[in-house]
Amino acid sequence: MQHTIFPVIDPVATGENIVRLRKERGLTVRDLQAYFGFEEPRAIYKWQHGTSLPTVDNLYALSALLDVPMDEILVSARPKLNMIVCEQQAEACCSAIYLGRMSWIRQKSEAA
Repeated sequence: MQHTIFPVIDPVATGENIVRLRKERGLTVRDLQAYFGFEEPRAIYKWQHGTSLPTVDNLYALSALLDVPMDEILVSARPKLNMIVCEQQAEACCSAIYLGRMSWIRQKSEAA
């Protein structure tokens, strides 16, 4: 049985990173709001608090504004080495409780 673990973005750490990069460049939340043409700064605050992540288009624009590659804005979640529970659900997949969250992990069939 082989599990495929894929990278996951840590939204809270990414938000903290957005705040850091914004402040390093001397920009305010209102500056970002004007840059994106948002009527309210709510989306920017959600990004900064890790409640949501920018869309790919907004991430691309943010990277241009901050003058960094997109992958320098995003912060990868660091997976723990041990998974708490893994139960067989069907032939092709199983569920796992990982870091307190339910996630689905695709299995590669040994017969394939």
